[in-house]
Formats: sequence, structure tokens, C-alpha cells
Amino acid sequence: MNPLREGLQRQRVPEPCAMVIFGASGDLAHRKLVPAIYSLAHEGSLPPYFALVAVAVSDFTSESFREEMKHAVEEFGRHKPISQAVWNSLARNVHYIQGDFQQADTFNRLNELLERLDRDNGTQGNRLFYLSTAPSLVAMIATQLKEHGLTSSRGWRRLIVEKPFGRDLVSARKLNTQLQSVLNESEIYRIDHYLGKETVQNILVLRFANGIFEPIWRNQFIDHVQITVAETLGVGSRAGYYEEAGAARDMMQNHMMQLLALVAMETPISLNAEQIRNEKVKVLQALRPIREADVRSATVRAQYARGYTDGMPVKGYREEANVSPQSGTETFACVKLAIDSWRWSGVPFYLRHGKRLAKRGTEISVHFKKSPDILFNAADSDTPVDHNVLTIRVQPDEGVSLRMEAKAPGQLLQVQSVKMDFRFGGDSPEAYERLLLDTMIGDATLFIRHDEAEHSWMFFDPILNAWANEGTRLVPQYAAGTWGPKEAEVLLAKDSRQWRRL
Repeated sequence: MNPLREGLQRQRVPEPCAMVIFGASGDLAHRKLVPAIYSLAHEGSLPPYFALVAVAVSDFTSESFREEMKHAVEEFGRHKPISQAVWNSLARNVHYIQGDFQQADTFNRLNELLERLDRDNGTQGNRLFYLSTAPSLVAMIATQLKEHGLTSSRGWRRLIVEKPFGRDLVSARKLNTQLQSVLNESEIYRIDHYLGKETVQNILVLRFANGIFEPIWRNQFIDHVQITVAETLGVGSRAGYYEEAGAARDMMQNHMMQLLALVAMETPISLNAEQIRNEKVKVLQALRPIREADVRSATVRAQYARGYTDGMPVKGYREEANVSPQSGTETFACVKLAIDSWRWSGVPFYLRHGKRLAKRGTEISVHFKKSPDILFNAADSDTPVDHNVLTIRVQPDEGVSLRMEAKAPGQLLQVQSVKMDFRFGGDSPEAYERLLLDTMIGDATLFIRHDEAEHSWMFFDPILNAWANEGTRLVPQYAAGTWGPKEAEVLLAKDSRQWRRL
């Protein structure tokens, strides 16, 4: 195979391994991880010798945990109804260890079980550890794994860490140092489920496999880029976490910066994971810093108030359970940023995320410059034209559309906007299916490297510090069910632009 096309293999089967999920009784394992593992088994993508070990403090036995996970697969899996034969084959290799993550006995029992699985199940010492736990436990569990010899088996070992990767630059660097004292950087997989989505992976194909796009993917032809992640839901039961995080830490600093990097990166010299991640890091390094003094002119934060969602009245954020009545936590944030590179000089990128907005959707829209002010676009013309817009829909209705101008039917020469639309059909794999399989294979393309996380925090730290110094007095409110505060509209209006409606 051409080494430049590494990653394009049709069939990828990982080596035998044992997967250990810490925090396996939690919501993530219930809704995403175990259903994803079942889907991989259903499609024949799991290795021929595979075992799943669940570790948690909840009161389960291996038998009761298997039954609980079967219900999870039936409810949240994408293959319905489940195949009893596939489930039975998977379930007989599912084991549960009840134990405290801070107790040596838990890791001693885990070590004994994994060694037995190596002997009896042929897992060959290959171990995948998934830390589906509170962020405060990540470094401690990793250290325990090393101290009890769980990272020194004869096979490979890999560690999956869920976001958030710290809450600022200092804590992110500390966490990276702690993890790298346990394993090599190549063995650490910082997971961002957005990167496992079919449409996000298609960004690379769209840009680099189509000769019509890459030549015009630059400042001579692109006016600006918008990235929107809109949610209709409120904070729900996550208020405890959300009060500490807020919209920027929860979504912008990680998911949205990854989307930005993929859209703005230069052409990698190959599809090798490190080459792609090198180019993503260069984008983050080229971000023009927003100084604290400039935060108010380049960013907007806000909080949802009472309003309506799907015609039903909903509470404001400060009225939600476990939220302080004086909370200054943002549920909406937008940022105007610049990339100081040859390709993107002069092209603004606008990022927007909010809860309790008018519509749910995640999309990237690339707005091309208008045609010259001649003929159809002249100042005195009766046939004005709009921007051509390439829209990449990440969710829902995953696909790509291109808005262009065409003549309206009839005798008069009238211009109208039309849309070419492509939707990804079929039963696409869930993001966690792709990411778990990639980890078993050892493909880190869709995972975040330590310097990616740190450079992203380097950009957001001044913004978050400025907001913290302002306190709650400058946090505007927006009615639930709208598109956010008027200040967000003003941010673009100052540049004679407006947000695209999803």
C-alpha cells in the first residue's frame, strides 16, 4: 500500500485484547460504550479473542452487570432487535470487579483477572484502559495502574481519557505530565467523540479529494467561516458540572476547536496520524491571541432566561436545580477569532455555542466572497446575488450542501439562490464505535495530542480570565427558544455580516 494513503484500508481487525472500563456503571458506559462494543461485535470488527472487564463501585456481580448491559444495548444500540447469538458470545467474556479506585486491592484483583484472561482467553497481554470517571480521578487511576504492574504486560497497552483535559492551561499541562509519567504519549488517547462523527471525518475527504475545493480554500475566495453548535436542551441534571465548566469549557475549547483545526489545516503530507495532528497543531499555534483588554469586543457570553422550547415554557438557567441564583456561568458563548497564516490572513472565524436555542444542530458554513460588482452584482442592478455558502452539517441530518445562484424560471432575468444537497445515507456507525476500534488498532488520527489540548487552552485562558474578572454584572440574558442575545448579532453586524440560520 502507498504509505501516503495509510488509513484507507477497507477492513481493519485489531489484535486480541482485554478492554477495561473504569466507571463502567456510569451513564457513558450505559448509553455509549457498551452499545458501541456490541455493534463492533455484531459487525465482526472485534478481535477474535476479546474480553471486557468493568470496574466500578456499584453493587454488581458479573452476571447482574451482563444483564444490565444487555438492557442498555437493547435501549441505546443501533442494531435492533439484538442478536441473541452475538450477545451471548460477547457476554460470556464480560467480567465485573466491584472496588474502590483508591484501594490497592481493586487493582490487585484486576491484575489477577487480566493475567487469567491472557492465559484462558488468549488476550496476549494487550490491554485497553478506558477512564470513564470524574476528571479528578484520572491521574490517580493512571498512577495506580503503573504501581500495580498493569502497564507492564508483555503486549501493548493504551489509555483512553475523556474530556475535559484540565480546566485551564496549568491544569492541562499538569495532567499531561502525570499521564506521561505512566505511559508514553503514543499510548495515551484523549478522546473527543465529535471527531468520530461521519461528517467530521468527511471534512478531510471533502477538502483534499476534490480538486474544485482545495484551490479556493483560502483568503482570496473565502469571506468568513462560521461554526455553530446549537442545543435546544437546558442544563438538565448536569448543573453541578456545568456550574464549574460553562459553555466555553464544555464545548468550545475542545469540540469546536477541533472542528476549526480540521477546516483550517494545511494539506498533510500523508494520512498518517501524526502528520494530520501536526497540521492541526499548527492551526492552533497560529491563532491570534485575544488579550483580556480585547475580550469584550471579540467575544459574547450570555445565560438563558425563561422562555419556550417546542411550545412549552421552560425555566431560566438560574432557576434550574443546583444552580446559584447569582450564577455568572455562561450557557451561550461566541468568539471572533483570526488565524495568522498565509492561507487565512484577513478571514474571520466565528464560533457560536448555546443551550436553549431555537433549534438543535451542529454545522460549519464556509461563506465565499461575492462575485465582482459588475453585471448581476452591480450597485444599480435589479439582480443582486448572495454569497455562495458551503455548509457541512455535523448533526442532525449529516451531509453537505452548496448554495449557489441561478436564474429563476420565466422571461425576466431574475437571480435566485438554489441548493445542491448531499446527505450521508445508510446506517452510519456511532462515533464511539469508530473511536474504540481505532484505539484497539492503534490509530490515533482522531484523538487529541497533548500539544493540541495545551494550545487550545492557551487561546481560551485569557478569555475565561477576563470573564471571571467581570463577574456576573456583564452577563446578558436571552430568552430560551431564541437564537441567543442581541450582543451576538451585534458582534457580526459590526463586520457587516450576520449569523446563518440553521
